[in-house]
Amino acid sequence: MQYRTLIQTITLVALALLVLPFSLYALNFGQGGLRQSLPEPHYILSDNIPANLAIFIHMITGGIITFLVPFQLISGVRRRYPAVHRWSGRIIGTAAIITAIGGLVYIPLRGTIGGWPMDAGFTLYGLLTLLAAIQTIRHARAKRFDAHRAWALRLFWLAIGSWLYRVHYGLWYLATGGLWSNQAFTGAFDLIQNFAFYIPYLVGVEIYLARKRYRVVVN
Repeated sequence: MQYRTLIQTITLVALALLVLPFSLYALNFGQGGLRQSLPEPHYILSDNIPANLAIFIHMITGGIITFLVPFQLISGVRRRYPAVHRWSGRIIGTAAIITAIGGLVYIPLRGTIGGWPMDAGFTLYGLLTLLAAIQTIRHARAKRFDAHRAWALRLFWLAIGSWLYRVHYGLWYLATGGLWSNQAFTGAFDLIQNFAFYIPYLVGVEIYLARKRYRVVVN
């Protein structure tokens, strides 16, 4: 058990280090947008002030949760430092709610670069993130810890979804040179990616949770 805990800790810390550059970029871009000091014009910027505020706050809080959420799953921290786990959970949950709302406000005000298919995929992503964050907090407060952990696991994969989206593209372009993808995000790969950066992972979580419940029943 100690060996498994060590491997889990190393894996999650390594993941946090992998997502760190993305998180720093998101934080820097978001605060730059709020201060109106971005180095060059960007398609995200517009004369729509509410949309600008929504997307830049979304990027700042999104960067925060992407980096912090791997630490939240480290079982050793949860057991030995429960107060740290609770407070970091409050920060992550609140930031996840703000991130989701920011994205959900931005999409109807400005729309995504990929048009309605990307709007649909990212709206669903935002709604699921909002739901997972609320449920994670709600079950923790009610001390329903099994349900809390299940929703926290869903929130984990959603929280790193923006990073996974970019990883998918990086690996795809490395392997194929950008086959079925274009700058307008209307290629076949682009359309699949609107959902593929979070749906398969959530399906995997549900399979894992179902198998876990089955083992409990059998034993």
